[in-house]
Amino acid sequence: MTKYVFVTGGVVSGLGKGITAASLGRLLKARGLKVAAQKLDPYINVDPGTMSPYQHGEVFVTEDGAETDLDLGHYERFIDEDLNKYSNLTTGKVYWNVLNKERRGEYLGSTVQVIPHITNEIKEFVYSVGRKTNADVVITEIGGTIGDIESQPFIEAVRQISLEVGRENSLFIHVTLVPYLSGSEEHKSKPTQHSVKELQGMGINPNIIVLRCDRPLEESIFRKIALFCNVKEDCVIENRTVPDLYEAPLMLERSRFSEVVCRELGIQAPEPDLAEWEAMIERVKQAREHCVTIGLVGKYVALHDAYLSVAEALRHAGAARSVHVEIRWIDSEEINGDNAAEILSGLDGIIVPGGFGSRGIEGMILTAQYARVHGIPYFGICLGMQIAVIEYARNVAGIPDANSGEFDELCEHKVIDFMPGQSDDIDKGGTLRLGAYPCIIRPDTRMEACYGSLRISERHRHRYEFNNDYREILSNCGLTLSGISPDGRLVETVELTDELFFVGVQYHPEFKSRPNRPHPLFLGLIGAATIRAQMHRK
Repeated sequence: MTKYVFVTGGVVSGLGKGITAASLGRLLKARGLKVAAQKLDPYINVDPGTMSPYQHGEVFVTEDGAETDLDLGHYERFIDEDLNKYSNLTTGKVYWNVLNKERRGEYLGSTVQVIPHITNEIKEFVYSVGRKTNADVVITEIGGTIGDIESQPFIEAVRQISLEVGRENSLFIHVTLVPYLSGSEEHKSKPTQHSVKELQGMGINPNIIVLRCDRPLEESIFRKIALFCNVKEDCVIENRTVPDLYEAPLMLERSRFSEVVCRELGIQAPEPDLAEWEAMIERVKQAREHCVTIGLVGKYVALHDAYLSVAEALRHAGAARSVHVEIRWIDSEEINGDNAAEILSGLDGIIVPGGFGSRGIEGMILTAQYARVHGIPYFGICLGMQIAVIEYARNVAGIPDANSGEFDELCEHKVIDFMPGQSDDIDKGGTLRLGAYPCIIRPDTRMEACYGSLRISERHRHRYEFNNDYREILSNCGLTLSGISPDGRLVETVELTDELFFVGVQYHPEFKSRPNRPHPLFLGLIGAATIRAQMHRK
């Protein structure tokens, strides 16, 4: 029978519940178990797709096109399993589904209530993951902090699940903060005790308590929390801050984390095989001896989580190339014609990631121009590809007013625009081209050199496309249209083939990069940046 693990958080937000859940998934998979993961988010948005990156960080897109919470990126990178639309549920989606059922008369005239209708919808979603994936263990992270009003229906739903599947098939892990008071030079357990008491008041007794801390905990803390929170002593696990987040599974396993989980769930499994993971961590440590500097030029750089998967993909590729990647976060709004050289000089490579809206666009265009003119390896993702096309059209193809219909719907030369049949006269939610789409690569291109294949599949999240009316003129001016959709309608990638690395892609390759399996395009960028760095240091 499928086992269910529920991860909750207490005291404060941002404790690393997602990393704890993802680390457990990696450890259980290393023991030969099939693991599925999901996130329950208490906000009322139907999904994070329309939320500002400043509010919630990046939107992570799954293979089947679901716009999800960024923690799902952690799950995929750690567990190395593709997730799907059943992996993220919000309060908004729950009520949306329940109200649509009520309008269709599916409740047969019943008064629709939080219990049982809302909780039943949540329960069905949790169960669906186990059914769809045939997983041995389903790990469910519950967003927010215990005590939040918004998360109460989710807590009640998982309490009911625990009763339905049996205590032997369910496990509750509570992640809390253990603060250190420098004045008295000691850690304090009282916040954890209060948080667990709050959880117990909702009918849930945690089986394992994970203690988030920045420095080693005293042995007395483990005994005190075990006694007052009614858990076994070895079920109190230290979760200390580590230099690299991918060290978290190894750090947790030093406290026999996965062994304790398997014991409490009655799972018989071999010892975890972490050789590949340990080798990857060792490569990361060794890579710190050499460095390349990559400028990440975007409009949301004030919150680094807005580009979380891009930053992680750069680090994956750096470790594989045996170099440390230093990311220089550059606000595109601050770049203008007078200071572009000052801001962008000294970079070994440049990446312009995705985004929406006109803010900061001219700074990005100047960035693409500077990279092209000065031979700096450039990688444009989604919006970054569109920026490269606009810049090339303006400064090489002789179309000075070239632009995107997204930024100037009245301009004459929209080299980026809606495709025929599309329209902006629609709701924003769920109207993007989302999920995995195939792409045919042109032979003898930088794309083929990176992928080693002429047919690929990548995840998309965008609304505007390369305008086919400008294919011929831009191609004749030297821009290589190196990737096209199988039906020939959509330009998916562009490049300057003769350059060291100048590539733009309409999709989001960062979503498929893994620490033990870096994405080939990020490997290409870091490889080119390393060559440039070596040339300029001679």
